[in-house]
Amino acid sequence: MRQFEIAREAEGRSSAAAKATTDLEKAAKDRGIKYFLISYVDLFGGLRAKLVPASAIGAMQKEGAGFAGFATWLDMSPADSDMFAVPDPSSLIQLPWKPEVGWLAADLFMDGEPVAQAPRAVLKKQLADAAKLGYEMKTGVECEYFLVSADGTAISDASDRAEKPCYDQSALMRRYDVIKEICDAMLSLGWGAYQNDHEDANGQFEMNWNYDNALLTADRHVFFKFMVKSIAEKHGLRATFMPKPFPNLTGSGCHAHVSLWAKGKNAFSDPKGELGVSKLGYAFIGGLIHNADALCALTNPTVNSYKRINAPRTLSGATWSPNTVTYTGNNRTHMIRIPDAGRFEFRLADGAANPYLLQAGLAAAGLDGIANARDPGKRLDINMYTEGHKVKAAKKLPLNLLDALRNLEKSKVLAERLGAPFVAGYLKLKTEEWNAYSRHLTQWERDNTLDI
Repeated sequence: MRQFEIAREAEGRSSAAAKATTDLEKAAKDRGIKYFLISYVDLFGGLRAKLVPASAIGAMQKEGAGFAGFATWLDMSPADSDMFAVPDPSSLIQLPWKPEVGWLAADLFMDGEPVAQAPRAVLKKQLADAAKLGYEMKTGVECEYFLVSADGTAISDASDRAEKPCYDQSALMRRYDVIKEICDAMLSLGWGAYQNDHEDANGQFEMNWNYDNALLTADRHVFFKFMVKSIAEKHGLRATFMPKPFPNLTGSGCHAHVSLWAKGKNAFSDPKGELGVSKLGYAFIGGLIHNADALCALTNPTVNSYKRINAPRTLSGATWSPNTVTYTGNNRTHMIRIPDAGRFEFRLADGAANPYLLQAGLAAAGLDGIANARDPGKRLDINMYTEGHKVKAAKKLPLNLLDALRNLEKSKVLAERLGAPFVAGYLKLKTEEWNAYSRHLTQWERDNTLDI
C-alpha cells in the first residue's frame, strides 16, 4: 500500500550477475557455503528445491539437479523424462539466518530443451521480447503479509486490536525482533531495503526494497517469501501471504511499480506528458486495461483471491483493493494509479501471485499495449469506492477464479505472448483446483440449505 519511492539513479543499479561469481564451487569455498538449495517455482507458486552439498555443486552447475516434474504442480505425467533444474549462478543468495546454505534460482530443462511452461522461463521470454524492442522492464513489489498463529486461525498479536491499525507504532514494535531480522537480512544482501510498516489490517506488515530489473525483482520476491516464513518460524510465529485470511480485515496485496528503460533512461518519463508519463507509458497501461480480465488469472490466482478484490469494506473502512478496470493519478481506489512521473503502480495483484508470472503477465499485457498503441481511455480521478457505480463503461474484474480462467482461455493476446504450452498447462491445473474447491461442502451451505 505504500508509495514505492524511486531510488536515485546511482543506487540499486548493479545486477546480481555483476556480484556473483559464475564458479559456484569456488563461491562455496570463498564464502563458507556447505550446501546449496537448487530451487524452482512451479505453476502454483510452490517453491521446490533439492539440497546439494558443496562438493557436488560443480556437476550440478553444469548438468542440473534432477526432478520428477509430475510430482510438483507442472502439467506433466509420470511417464515424462527427468526434469533438470540448472542453477543460475547470478541468483546466488547466502541465507542470512543460515549462512552455510546458498540459495539458487534455477531454469528447467527436459530432454535438453527448456521447459516452456516453467514460470521463470515464461518471464525470461517476455523480457527477451522487450529487449528486442530496446527496452528493459524495471519493477518493484510491495509484499504484504500477516503474522499469525501456528494454525492460521488468528493473528499472532492479541493486543493488535485497533480499528485503524495502519502504521501503529506499538504494534510494529511488538514485532520488532522479527521485522528487524528480516530487514537486516535484506540490508546485508544489498537489496536497498528502505522502510517497514504495520499495514492496514491487524497483524499485517509490509517491507520495501529498491526496484530493479524485473527478473532480479522476481527472484528476490521468491526468496523474500521464503525468508519471511523461515524467520517467522524461528520466532515461533507463522507468516502468510494468503490474499484474504480474515474476512473482516484488509487483504494482502502485492502492488507492482513498473517502468520501461531504454539506453539507461526511463522511457515512461516525459515532462510534457500527462502526469509526467510518456505516450509509451500510456500505451503500456492501455495494454493492462485491455487484458486485465484475463491477466487476473495470473495476478489473482486462487479461490481466496476473489474475497479480496470483490470484498465489502473492512474494519478499517476500506479494502484498498480494486474491483473495476480503471486508472487514475495519485488515488488508491483504482486498479492502476500514477503516483509520480515516469512510473505507475499496478494494484490488482495479491500475495498469492507467482512472482515470475506476475512480472510475465505485466510484461506481456504491456508489450501488447505498445505493439497495438492501445489507448487506456480517460483517466478517472473519482473515489471508486463511493462513486464507482457512476462509471458505466469500465470493465468489472472477475468475480471468481473460474471467470478469470475462462477469460484467460479466451485471450489470444496472452496465449500468443506467454506461449500455448504454458497457458494450456496453467488452465488445466487451475481448473482442476477450481473443481476441487467446487466439490467441497461448506458449513455455510449446510446452515442455509438443509431445511429448504
